Amino acid sequence: MESRIVHGRDDFALWAIDRANAILTDQGSALATAARSGDDIKIGATAQALGQAIVDALLETFDGLVGDE
Repeated sequence: MESRIVHGRDDFALWAIDRANAILTDQGSALATAARSGDDIKIGATAQALGQAIVDALLETFDGLVGDE
């Protein structure tokens, strides 16, 4: 994901929407495919990948807010 300068809540909200859309595009279709297969192990693994992508995005955001020290 590219760097963005956030000047206020509106900029942050737009970034968050863009990031959420990217995560769902990348991970959501895999989860839907797994759900259609009915394979519980595959569903669990793809759900875990979706959750990890969300965690990674949150950590990326936190790191960006904290900045380099």
